[in-house]
Amino acid sequence: MATPRPAFDALPLRKDGPRGNAWGLFGEQDQCGMLNLLTPENTAAAAKEIVEGVRVSTDWPLDSMKTPCFGRAALEHTVTNKAPRHVNDDVLLFNTQSSSQWDGFRHFGSKEGFYFNGCTLEDIQTSTRNGIHVWAANGGIVGRGVLLDYAGWAEMNGREVNCFQSQSIPVSVLQEVAASQNTTFRPGDILFVRTGWTRAYERLSLAECQELAGHAAPPIIGVESSEATLRWIWENSFAAVAGDHPSFEAYPCQNRDFFLHEWLLAGWGVPIGELFDLERLGQECRKRGRWTFFFSSVPLNVPGGVASPPNGVAIF
Repeated sequence: MATPRPAFDALPLRKDGPRGNAWGLFGEQDQCGMLNLLTPENTAAAAKEIVEGVRVSTDWPLDSMKTPCFGRAALEHTVTNKAPRHVNDDVLLFNTQSSSQWDGFRHFGSKEGFYFNGCTLEDIQTSTRNGIHVWAANGGIVGRGVLLDYAGWAEMNGREVNCFQSQSIPVSVLQEVAASQNTTFRPGDILFVRTGWTRAYERLSLAECQELAGHAAPPIIGVESSEATLRWIWENSFAAVAGDHPSFEAYPCQNRDFFLHEWLLAGWGVPIGELFDLERLGQECRKRGRWTFFFSSVPLNVPGGVASPPNGVAIF
């Protein structure tokens, strides 16, 4: 039977935890959070989205940011020839959050210092609790994907998009985008929001990329941090959320009381995807006039991992 889902106004579930938490909803030892919504029934229903078999990768190349934001290291890729044999090995050294990524539940804690389901920093340092390997062991993030093409909607409606400013996208606008696409949601959907950030970044000069990375808190377009946003995400029962920008919420955070990273990762166990490549996905959705698809993503199976490239593919 499905776990009864309390109303948003009934949160927090654990009164000794951070504001708005849903700790214990799937059990005191749970490490999957809202990925528990990706049931076998959900996967079987999502498979009906596959009609033509067209596959679209959602991973931006690992070397897309020569100077990543937030002080993260760029990809180092070394190819070694094992002469005299005609054999090559390669070694990758990269920050798991320097390109397309899922933020895991070890990445961001509440302001009180707790991670999802009461996990502490000591737990993280002495165990693999809340590691991203748990997602891989449970089959990854697989279900029905839904794209809200904010960038496409804004272009059609003459709205200015400022990718490199702290421009907040309110829920009212996301609802307008959904209505314009005739898009409705189902419990367990994996939400994608396209802002056009990766496309805009690829047009920057090297000097402009370095200037952006030089900000301790780079200004970034994103979803509004507000009670309305959180209520909307909760009431739609999304299993995970993702965007094509470096922080799912507008950054720097415009309202610390409703900082989405804290509520979603530490409070509810909702994976946050960032820097996804949604350009071709948006084109394929618009060509078909439908914005839903089967989505499969299996993170790296790294015990105790904090984050991971998504290895994501959308299938129409």
